[in-house]
Amino acid sequence: MRLVISALCVAVLFSWAVAYDPLDPNGNVTIKWDVMSWTPDGYVAVVTLHNFQMFRHIMNPGWTLGWTWAKKEVIWSMVGAQATEQGDCSKFKGNIPHCCKKTPTIVDLLPGVPYNQQFSNCCKGGVVAAWGQDPSQAISSFQVSVGQGGTSNKTVKLPKNFTLLAPGPGYTCGPAKVVPSTTFLTPDKRRKTQALMTWNVTCTYSQFLARKNPSCCVSLSSFYNETITTCPSCACGCQNKKNCVKSDSKILSMVGVHTPKKDNQPLLQCTHHMCPIRVHWHVKQNYKDYWRVKIAVTNFNYRMNYSLWTLAIQHPNLNNLTQVFSFDYKPLLPYESINDTGMFYGMKYFNDLLMEAGPTGNVQSELLLQKNKDTFTFKQGWAFPRKVYFNGDECMLPPPDTYPFLPNSAPASLLTFPAFIFLLLFMLAVW
Repeated sequence: MRLVISALCVAVLFSWAVAYDPLDPNGNVTIKWDVMSWTPDGYVAVVTLHNFQMFRHIMNPGWTLGWTWAKKEVIWSMVGAQATEQGDCSKFKGNIPHCCKKTPTIVDLLPGVPYNQQFSNCCKGGVVAAWGQDPSQAISSFQVSVGQGGTSNKTVKLPKNFTLLAPGPGYTCGPAKVVPSTTFLTPDKRRKTQALMTWNVTCTYSQFLARKNPSCCVSLSSFYNETITTCPSCACGCQNKKNCVKSDSKILSMVGVHTPKKDNQPLLQCTHHMCPIRVHWHVKQNYKDYWRVKIAVTNFNYRMNYSLWTLAIQHPNLNNLTQVFSFDYKPLLPYESINDTGMFYGMKYFNDLLMEAGPTGNVQSELLLQKNKDTFTFKQGWAFPRKVYFNGDECMLPPPDTYPFLPNSAPASLLTFPAFIFLLLFMLAVW
């Protein structure tokens, strides 16, 4: 009976926590529809994606938005985005709609499109920055003209079954909800206007839905121990083990090998962990009032350049972080009273692009932290991070009993049973 109750509790906790991130409890992507004007057979709306996630951005090849129309709506035209398919528009004579599908799929336009096709906050190839990294770039917008969709607040029916790929699976979207109309300030900031109607859709991310295995791992080392704790074997799954490439392979010199595929299938360097990304945390030096850490992020994917990358780390001593070298840093305060989490990201035009696997496929930084004499210690793995996220996905840490230990203390695993028997016999002989 106890086992059944425990299993039920675990299932309930898991389902509740699927789209909940303890380091970013309020993070989500909100899709807002503002009806700006009525047309003879529908309306013109501005659709805006707000990425309110602190350290998870929407990376290349960008977002894909979908929904199901409630009636027989069509899209007459779009500015700043486009539908991937036109669908069957054979019943229309004269003007042909941009899209007649019941379930349209919308993507952002690429940079450099003609000016008359652009809209504010559009045309970035669907790439949207994290809110914590750059709020001004955490927005993507487009304009859509909808036909056969009702011409008043009472006759408009909200779209259903919203889906968001960013760029792969992982997001779950709730139903559209009518909210108070958005207000806008005129350029001179002396007059307010408002949308005729507004509804919101909230999408939350779950790493469990995105992929079966982690997409990154963590290795550890320290100045006080020669042992390097590597990433766990097959930390990211070994599905790509048969197709991995050795670092000195002649395949890497072939033209086009580094070109990303449509399905984002990676081309990984052969490693025991088979992860696209490895984060290494090295306890470098110990001073009287400070200690120093080196962080290195290595890319093992020959087909991926990570732009706008982010690294979120949880460690109790981040509340006394004194200096960060060669990375930008921003503290994250998911719970106002606890300051143990921070976000690191590259400096613009310097190291904000993590290159593909190879000699330049890594970025590095060092942290200087001030000691709190009441809590600071090198014992029992205290100097190593509690959680590490790369691009919003949690990385696999090594088992705690494998962490580098102080020379004057040995982990229990070192004293094996045969060694214990030998030591006991030796002591009895001497005695």
